[in-house]
Amino acid sequence: EAILKVHMKKVKMDESVSAQQIAAGTPGMAGADLENLVNEAALLAARKNHDEVMMDDFEDAKEKVMLGPERRSRVFTDKVKNEVAYHEAGHAVVAYFVEEADPVHKVTIIPRGQALGLTHMLPVEDQYTKDEQKYLDEICMALGGRVAEEIFLGKIGSGAYGDIRMVTGSARAMVTRL
Repeated sequence: EAILKVHMKKVKMDESVSAQQIAAGTPGMAGADLENLVNEAALLAARKNHDEVMMDDFEDAKEKVMLGPERRSRVFTDKVKNEVAYHEAGHAVVAYFVEEADPVHKVTIIPRGQALGLTHMLPVEDQYTKDEQKYLDEICMALGGRVAEEIFLGKIGSGAYGDIRMVTGSARAMVTRL
């Protein structure tokens, strides 16, 4: 938070901007990352003709920096949007019900980077270690999208590729670290 405040001094901020809230949503970011975040928020505010950087500008900047730029140029059929929506909803629902999952911050079917949609979680506090239950709950949450596709669409699509990759990494970490 202190490093973020140093970079925020260079930019005119709206009174609604909370350095504490922004810092809580940027775990693991280094000073240069935080400076980039402030600069991106300022650029977005300027594009929106804001006189000051607002909290919404920081939210948009955080998503762009952490998750990649929006790919609004990709045009999807309603069928694909529906499939992505069920998939992402599956992640969110499972995350809500497991004990150790980080809280869901945002669910979107707007493509970012290589992802067609995403469910973004934000930890409540910095995490330095993981126990077995945390790994298992993350695996359940990651597979929630695939399960939702199977239950509600009656089929499994290729959207779970990244989730399977993540689950494999988590399972490997459990075996090699626990």
